[in-house]
Amino acid sequence: MNGIHDLGGMDGLGPINPTKEEPCFKDDWERRMFGLFVSSYAGGNYKVDEFRYAIERMGPAHYLETSYYEHWLASLETLLTEKGVLTQEELDARKKHIAMEDA
Repeated sequence: MNGIHDLGGMDGLGPINPTKEEPCFKDDWERRMFGLFVSSYAGGNYKVDEFRYAIERMGPAHYLETSYYEHWLASLETLLTEKGVLTQEELDARKKHIAMEDA
């Protein structure tokens, strides 16, 4: 069964034009997101298939309007709250704190 994340081979989505010197991480938060993935995976919090499946469970609109590493963030938020590693309240408080720092 295909979901919104199964875009491979579809027509009409426009060309892919990567730059020759494109960095692995466009923003510093993406580098940190990668580190969070590695450390939380190494900590035994989930398996890779669970991580992928959490991305596949994103709502179609949310999936399409977010970037690659935002998919990773959504997956970690889902898995770590589902598994009781952190609570939704802790996650919401941290998001609020970050938003206040950026203001």
